[in-house]
Amino acid sequence: MAGMRISDPQAKLVVNEADILDQLLHLEGATVLELGCGKAEKTRIVAQKAAAVLALEVDEIQLAKNLTITGLPNVRFAHGGAEKIPAADANFDIVLMFKSLHHVPTELMDSVFADIRRVLKPGGVAYISEPVYAGDFNEILKLFHDEKAVREAAFAAEQRAVASGRLALAAQKFFLQPMHFADFGQFDEQVLKVTHTEHNLSAETLEKVRSKFNGHMTREGATFHTPIRVDILGKTAP
Repeated sequence: MAGMRISDPQAKLVVNEADILDQLLHLEGATVLELGCGKAEKTRIVAQKAAAVLALEVDEIQLAKNLTITGLPNVRFAHGGAEKIPAADANFDIVLMFKSLHHVPTELMDSVFADIRRVLKPGGVAYISEPVYAGDFNEILKLFHDEKAVREAAFAAEQRAVASGRLALAAQKFFLQPMHFADFGQFDEQVLKVTHTEHNLSAETLEKVRSKFNGHMTREGATFHTPIRVDILGKTAP
């Protein structure tokens, strides 16, 4: 197919990523690996259809919380990084990364794709979801945590994985993910106080962030449409 694109400024589709999963993947009965599962929001969705899910997380604080989750008998939570996956070769039908690739140290990103290829079964696919560096929410985020360089590095690592023949680009999908916050307090809890990244904002920066955020507030709260890119990468023949 045509070359990979890091963004699509013309993307207008507003949709929750759960619907994109249904469009692009066949989860029914699949053996799934999720790398960087975070709060396990997507894990719960995937577990409704997959046969088995191994959900890895490197943040020890979040992992401890995940290990207390009940009601997901086909999910196993464990500690592990994307660059050194604690799993056997050719073990998974699908590997998922939801906005976690750009959190991997830049020098380890190539190792991520080498290991993804290793653990995928023949014919397996990797679903790589990454935020596009654009939009109103990004304008707030970059006031205290500018991810331009790491997001570009993540995309470059994907390109190298495809160019090297390790993986083949099967599809790209661009869409706008709706995000809603009732108020700045919810934004503070869900974004500023995440445990995987330490945000030490000065009083001045915090006020800039609050002011920028409040510029989007209505009586119903603040809603953002965040541009997302999904790349489907297939395991190539040996």
